[in-house]
Formats: sequence, C-alpha cells, structure tokens
Amino acid sequence: MSAPSPAATDAPLLRLSHISKRFGALVANDDISLELRRGEVLALLGENGAGKSTLMAILFGHYLPDAGRIEVDGKPLPPGDTRAALAAGIGMVHQHFTLADNLSVLDNVMLGTEPLWLPFSRRRAARARLLATAQRFGLHVDPEARIGDLSIGERQQVEILKALVRGARVLILDEPTAVLTPQQSEALFDTLRGMVREGLSIVFISHKLDEVRRVSDRVAVLRAGRLVARFDSLEVVDKAVLAEAMVGRALAPAGRSVRQPGALVCRLRDAHVAGKPRPKLDRVTLELHANEILGIAGISGNGQQVLADLLCGVQALDGGTLVFEGRRLPARPRAWLAAGVARIPEDRHAVGAIGDLALWENAVLERYAGASFSLLGWLKRRRAQAHAQALVQRFDVRGTEGGGLATPARRLSGGNLQKLILGRALAGDPAAPAPKLIVANQPTWGLDVGAVAYVHGQLQQACAEGAALLLISDDLDELFALSDRIAVMHHGRLGLARPAAQWSRAEIGLAMAGAAAQVSSSSSSTDEVVHAA
Repeated sequence: MSAPSPAATDAPLLRLSHISKRFGALVANDDISLELRRGEVLALLGENGAGKSTLMAILFGHYLPDAGRIEVDGKPLPPGDTRAALAAGIGMVHQHFTLADNLSVLDNVMLGTEPLWLPFSRRRAARARLLATAQRFGLHVDPEARIGDLSIGERQQVEILKALVRGARVLILDEPTAVLTPQQSEALFDTLRGMVREGLSIVFISHKLDEVRRVSDRVAVLRAGRLVARFDSLEVVDKAVLAEAMVGRALAPAGRSVRQPGALVCRLRDAHVAGKPRPKLDRVTLELHANEILGIAGISGNGQQVLADLLCGVQALDGGTLVFEGRRLPARPRAWLAAGVARIPEDRHAVGAIGDLALWENAVLERYAGASFSLLGWLKRRRAQAHAQALVQRFDVRGTEGGGLATPARRLSGGNLQKLILGRALAGDPAAPAPKLIVANQPTWGLDVGAVAYVHGQLQQACAEGAALLLISDDLDELFALSDRIAVMHHGRLGLARPAAQWSRAEIGLAMAGAAAQVSSSSSSTDEVVHAA
C-alpha cells in the first residue's frame, strides 16, 4: 500500500478543519487540519501524549472540540455525537477488544443494533448481512462460534466486522497488530488491502514504523498537539525520518550489546500452576543469569502473566521448585522486593499505578513501608517527595506542569507513567542495592519510538550492571533487539530458550501459534524441541 490505491479519489471523504481541544492548561489538539480520501490509508503517528487519541475521540464523538469542524462526504458532522458519527460511517477498532467472550460472533455483531422495544430479534437477516459483509471484504468467520473460543486474530476480524456491518466507510484502527503473531499480521494486511480496494478509507495508528511504511498511502505526524509533518509518498522516506518527525530529534537505533552471562540468579524447575481447562503453567523450566536478557515471546494469555507473577511473589506454585539466589522465597511480594526483585507490570494503569494518588506517592508505592520512607508506621513525606523528585529528573518524567509532584498519576501520558514505573523499579529505594532480577512484562507496550528507546536504554544499562532480566513482550522487534536468548510460551508451556540469532521471525510466529509442541527449557544440553508430527 505504499503507492496510492487505485480506488482512491481526489475528493476527500473525511475532512477535519482547524480542530482544537484543551483540558485546562493542557493543549491536546492545536489547530489540526487533515483530509482522508476514499480508498486510502492514512497513518497517524506521534509520541504518547501527542494528541492522537484526543483527535480520534473528537472524530468519533466522545469529545467536543473547542474549535473546528468535521465533514464527512461534504456534510458537517455534529460534534460530540457518537450516534451521528456511526450513522455517518465512522467505525473504530480499539486496541483492547470490546467483545463479550460468552456470546457468539453474531450476538456480538448485533449488540446495540436493535431497539429494546422490538418484540423479536431479526437474527436471520443479521446473519445474512454478516456473511455477505465478510465475503465482500475477504473475512472468514463462523457466526455461531463463541468469542471465547476464537484466536486473537479471529477476534480482531470480528471487531472489524462489527464496524463494517454497521456501514463504516472510515475505519480507525488503533495499534491493530499489537497482539498478533507475524502470520496474523500478514493476514490483517491482506484484509486491509481488500477493504481499500472496495473503497474503504482507513486511519492507521501504530508505533511500528515498518508497518506504517508498508501499509500506508500517506502519513500525518502529531507532536505536542500540533500537526508537524505530512508525507504524501513513503517510497523515499525511511523509518529514521518518521521517528525524527515524531520526537523532534534523531534517535539512535536499539542494539543488543554483547554480554557474557554471569552467575545463576533464579531457577524454575517443572513449575506447575493449576487452571481450567488447562494448567496456567505446565512443567515450565528456566534459568535466569546475571548480565543476561531472556526474552519470552507468545500471544497474550498463554501463561506469560502467571510466569511474571510467580517471579514477583504474587503467584504461588502448585508444583515444582523456584529458587532465588539459592533459597526459596514465600509467595509474598514484599519478600521478593526485599530480596532484590524489581517488576514492571503489564498493565501500567490497573496494576502499576494508582491513578488518583499523586505522582510522589506512586513513586514510593512499593517501598513506603520500608525504613527509607517510614518510621514507626509514619510516612516520611519530605524524604519520599525528595526521592520522587530525583526519579522525575533522572528518568525524564514529564507532564507535571501545574501540579508538580502532586499531579495525579492518571494525568500522565502512557510513556511518562511508564518512565515513573521504570524509575521505581530500578531505583525505588535509595538505601537498597540495584535490583538483581528485573521482571519486565510488556515494558514498552503502546509507547512511542522515543519512549521505547529510553526504556530500552535503561533496561540494557541495568543488565550491564549485573541484573538478570526476564523480558516478556508481544513485540518481536523488541525481543530481537534486546534478548540474548528467546523462548516461546504457548498454552502454559515454555519452549527451548535459544540464542536470539538462531531464531527467525517465521519460526517464532509458528511457535506462538502452537505449530510446534512446547517443551520446558533450561540451559541443559539434553533439552530438545519436539515438533508436532
């Protein structure tokens, strides 16, 4: 899609003119004007907090703009009216799917499309419309399949179908490949090509610049709420140019340092955590060494979260052994923190921070009961605030204008909140030594290229200084860039950890999808991969 689609026409289907939006002193969108033609893909890029989400929320009717107007097919779109946006053909597929797992595909597509007073449901007509739309756009779904039984890629197709069945002419895709395997991403790109040929227009939001260059006809870049760059042809524009436009400076590419693994820090043998219908962890074995990054690949929900919780004291074993520096620790987070384990949780909002607490309180959240920040049960407020200020400066946490350290954590952008959590993990207690083990679960998920580069640099530095690092990530580029060894999780089982150079993207993608039977891995030379017959 790097060249304009044959279906594209010069007449804009969607026009945003001089859109501005403020939240108090924060200018989220500042006089932004964009156009989207029929049958084209417009990529929308920008750092976290650049204003992309606000702009799309205004387009979809969730926010009222302070200034500006939106036109669809030459007709004004009423501001702040989601129903009007849907009726005008604006559809949105969110980063987090909004599907009911216990209902069928057809039920999910029909939700909200029929009035409550209708005496009977028109399922037959809805089913026919669903199948006709799926066939037209090259999607393959079973209307009666239960959502909970579908793969991630199939669920995404259902989300897209929900929008298409409702007559979407403009489809907004927010980080659509964030949880897909390489093979599923390829299938999505084929689907997008088919939709564009049918005249659908797409706004493509992604932090993966290779995908942006491959999928998009044009690119618009936001920075600090303003439209700062447009690229009408991507044939001569490389990733470095796009990244520099996003962050306003040149970025050095991530590179994996050559390191020799040090002493054994943590060992897991035949770990078992019960679950239904299958174990959450099934005979998992791994070893973590100082000065080494072990990357864990896998589609979300295959046991990675349980593994991370196990190594932070949140989850207890039902079987097997777990030894940290020669001793067994109880399944209590405080004991693991005291032993030198730092964690970067997968969900920075729900688990990593308390949104209504001040920035300084979140900075000491995991250590407030320690001697550094409390005495006889009383919080040492000044010392805690001084420590938080040091973290803000060292880890370049921004977004505190007007509120300072009292700024609620929920007001920080995703990237800045992640920097705060990163700082808390790596330097959370001034009286404690550097962490011996870092459990980083999706540490750059949803972050822009600038924030990603920063987080990668900090993790590599911690590893170079002696920490063992378990890196759980859905982003294969991140795993290849940072990991010394990579293993794949599927259905609670962990495959053999191999040097990163011995993996290909295709092999990892197949393993993530379960094409190879997974066996537990260790550093033993007797381990082997058993391939499905």
